[in-house]
Amino acid sequence: MRVVKKLLAGVMVVATVAFSSKVTGLVTDNRGAVAEAAGRVVSIDSCVISGTDVVVNVSAKNVPSSDDGKYYLYADEVYQDGCVGTIVATTEKGARATFTFPLNHYQEGSNLSKKFLVAVKSGGSMQQVSDEHYITNPEAIAKKTVARNDHGMKGILPGSVDPETFKDLGVAQIVYNLYMGDIVGPSPDGRTIDFTYNGIPYQFNGAALDQYDGFVRWCAINNFQLTMTILNNKTEAGADLIHPLSRDDHVCPGYAMNTDEDEGTQHLKAIAAFLAQRYSGGAYGTIDNWVIGNEVNARTEWYYLNSTNIELNVSEYVKAFRIFYNEIKSVNANARIYTSFDQEWNRKSNPGCFLSKEYLDRFNYYINREGNVDWCLSVHPYNAPLFDPYAWKQQSQYVNTSLTTPYITMENIYILTDYMCQPSFLAPSGAVRDISLSEIGYTSSFGEDAQAASITYAYTMAENNPYISSFILFREIDDAHEMESHIAQGLKNLDGSNKMAYDFYKNLGTAGAAPYKAKASEIIGENVDALVLNRTFMSRSGWFLND
Repeated sequence: MRVVKKLLAGVMVVATVAFSSKVTGLVTDNRGAVAEAAGRVVSIDSCVISGTDVVVNVSAKNVPSSDDGKYYLYADEVYQDGCVGTIVATTEKGARATFTFPLNHYQEGSNLSKKFLVAVKSGGSMQQVSDEHYITNPEAIAKKTVARNDHGMKGILPGSVDPETFKDLGVAQIVYNLYMGDIVGPSPDGRTIDFTYNGIPYQFNGAALDQYDGFVRWCAINNFQLTMTILNNKTEAGADLIHPLSRDDHVCPGYAMNTDEDEGTQHLKAIAAFLAQRYSGGAYGTIDNWVIGNEVNARTEWYYLNSTNIELNVSEYVKAFRIFYNEIKSVNANARIYTSFDQEWNRKSNPGCFLSKEYLDRFNYYINREGNVDWCLSVHPYNAPLFDPYAWKQQSQYVNTSLTTPYITMENIYILTDYMCQPSFLAPSGAVRDISLSEIGYTSSFGEDAQAASITYAYTMAENNPYISSFILFREIDDAHEMESHIAQGLKNLDGSNKMAYDFYKNLGTAGAAPYKAKASEIIGENVDALVLNRTFMSRSGWFLND
């Protein structure tokens, strides 16, 4: 969402600081582009954990020539390219071959989050003959797997800590933001938490973690399933977490994670491991769902990198995603790991950002190329524009039913879910990936009846789509600053009084939904259920409802 999101009032007290390490020129060239798979004669068919080892199986239609008849397997850090890492195994060259080597989990030289490639010695030097490949089953070593708390799709991205309101609404899910820069480094009150990862000592800020510990525990006590969004903010203690191409004076809530330098890369791994261990059952509770970055295609607003080269931006993000995926899943096999995109499918409201469709396509390409895993998708299908009050009848210049639609909103959300049913987008199991609507909302600035009807229509669309697991409203109470832009998305007014939409949302998904759907149908002028089940698409040519 283009309106800046905030943590719950009073929850986060650790100040972030804006700093500039260096100013870099905008990257517009082809840095980050990689060789297509067809250019490599050896294929890595699988790369999996087996016991305490890693087993890599490879095949070659045309066995490459070499000086010594051997294949060499390199383990590279994510920021390395080519034959520059560590040789972890060798085997005789052939049409099929297998490498086996130690995983070394939580030890110096751990291979959990590294990428692997095959090389041969030719003319006295090493030549890469395969694409890179990551371990794809980190869950095989998970020791703290926790049963998921899946019990409903209705959710809130809250503006307050108000369990009675959320329980009254029937909320099952909560979304929350965690800022990495705040939780690292020494604690000002002396409660620094020491953590050793792969032989390297790290520190975590106990005072900052208190706030998150309390919130995760609060969700567990109140039976709310928790989704945590990881944002990379700038602080002095977290300076090494910021990508070198993000260290200019640009100010935004989230910056690209440092997958370009060893210190930052190892720190990211430690943070992912620490958070997974801390929030996988036990005293603090469980985070079932992790979103790695927010609206990562929105380069200048939520995942800043001083580059307009999509290959560079996506490949750097995928490296960070792989780190968090492998580290979290190796602790809690049942955790879901999401990437996040906005609704700007084929239209940029900000020319410095990327289209969500092109970013999604490239993300999926890199995941498939380097080892398919069970990633999940988080999307924010707001109306276009955000303050348009009519979810069921969007403006034709913004929303249509073709794959070239400028925006994905709830009126055409099935375009996205149908797109995710393509074979190339399926999970390793062959299933369609889990899709979370982790942020959605509708304004009451142009009438509470339009807001109530929009929420009813949107929720009905979501609950009738088999691939959508969550519908998270942003938020339960209005925000005065957002209201200046005609965005009054709360179910409550600023004074705490309920809007019309409150009772509508409360009853959706329950046995009492019928009269509210009937009222919404009256407001819309069409039966809500029929619109959804028949995929009836209505549009208008201008701002007003009947244009």
